[in-house]
Amino acid sequence: MSRWNELTKGIIKENPIFFIMLGLCPTLAVSTKVIYGIGMGIAATFVLIGSNIFISLIRNFIPDKIRIPCYIVVIATFVTIVDYILNAYVQPLHKALGIYIPLIVVNCIILGRAEAYAGQNTVLNSILDAIGMGIGFTLAITLIALIREILGSGTITLQMLGYGWVWEVPVKPMTIMVLPPGALLTIGILMGIINHFKQKEK
Repeated sequence: MSRWNELTKGIIKENPIFFIMLGLCPTLAVSTKVIYGIGMGIAATFVLIGSNIFISLIRNFIPDKIRIPCYIVVIATFVTIVDYILNAYVQPLHKALGIYIPLIVVNCIILGRAEAYAGQNTVLNSILDAIGMGIGFTLAITLIALIREILGSGTITLQMLGYGWVWEVPVKPMTIMVLPPGALLTIGILMGIINHFKQKEK
């Protein structure tokens, strides 16, 4: 597989939310505002890149019997870094994402890429894989958040720490869209649309 394909596969063909269906827990929980989706996506991407690099570097030195615990320790280290940075510099986002920042440790996307990819490939390819998967996750969760926020709150929020914008959208808000059923409904409809076009391509 070419390096370009390594980079792009996670964005479209192997998108972790819409195609592999991983990382749905934070997706359902924090996708109530666009800025929260972007924040979670960036945090997960940072952990993905850091853990993939480190795991790829030490993969030949880890005994097979303790492989998974070692991966979790590495991932937890990068999650702790993200948690401290957000708490120090972006407290409103840190508060909004809450428990879902520490839970990145057990996010299936992170551990799945460590086990299925970084533990078996070179550092460069592992970086490309992490960037692609991170971008794919960020785009997907941001799209879900955009739909939910517009329909549920009548706004598009791109504001944090007093910077950015909040746009009012001329729609009648439907409260259900910012509740958990709204997240499931949004993901289900988007996946249905994606599967429809996939079937047409065959």
